Amino acid sequence: MGKYAVWARFTVRSSWFNNFIMGVILLAGVIVGIQTYGEQVAEWKTLLYRIDKAILAIFVIEVFIRMMAEDRRPWRYFSDPWNVFDFVIVSVGLMALVMPDINGAFVAVFRLARVLRVFRLVRTIPRLQLLVNVLLKSIPSIGHVAILMSIIFYIYATMGVFLFGVNDPVHFGNLQLSLLSLFRVVTLEDWTDIMYINMYGCDHEIWGYAASAGCLSPEPAGWVASFFFVSFVLVGTMVMLNLFIGVIINSMEEAKLDVQRDREMRRSAKPALSAEDELARLNARLVEMQKELEYTMYRLSKTNKEKE
Repeated sequence: MGKYAVWARFTVRSSWFNNFIMGVILLAGVIVGIQTYGEQVAEWKTLLYRIDKAILAIFVIEVFIRMMAEDRRPWRYFSDPWNVFDFVIVSVGLMALVMPDINGAFVAVFRLARVLRVFRLVRTIPRLQLLVNVLLKSIPSIGHVAILMSIIFYIYATMGVFLFGVNDPVHFGNLQLSLLSLFRVVTLEDWTDIMYINMYGCDHEIWGYAASAGCLSPEPAGWVASFFFVSFVLVGTMVMLNLFIGVIINSMEEAKLDVQRDREMRRSAKPALSAEDELARLNARLVEMQKELEYTMYRLSKTNKEKE
């Protein structure tokens, strides 16, 4: 390994380097936030632009140092997904610098890339990185829970159109309105108002005002509506939310076990020798074997002389 690669590897593993990059990321987030004020900070536009270019230059140097740390195999830098994310953000920033006059949809992409710099904090803070890894790891299980929840939503939405479509066309006039209303119910946002509209009829006054402005044919559903909404809240909010939480907690435990296993493997693993060190070790062993052979031959010759 070259001396520059050794220096680069020592640098990227040092706390001062990671703390410095963390501070630069925070500064980048502050700069992007200030730039959202537009005309109010127009007099600082030049200064903010220069600071933004300096931040981009620091990120470019960081990418170069991390690639240098891989010695003669810089492509290994892209084996880490976080490195790929950093490289994409820096590349888009360089494109925006090279093509300042570009218009259209690319402008939104460049601005989004500058905002996403703040997300790089996840890379510099191990605890945040663990949380993101947990979320990514739990996506398959969350997907199965989401499929189950979608089935429940569809069943209840269809029943809602059949039961309450005539009485409450504002909330259950068709399937898409029914799905949207049930999403409001599952978030517990004034869901009792929708329940009372269908329990007592859309012409009934709730909290001193008409229940539904689009009321044409009031048909109160009574206890059917109460059972429908209470059961949906219990299933959609209580049960499904606990399933989501359980999946994430389980993924968190698995991620912690993986981190613990990696640490134990690193502690127990012996450091790998380079080709030069391995060759030197073999040469030293050959020298020792040659000395042992010469000593053995000397003892044999001496023994034969004594016998004679």
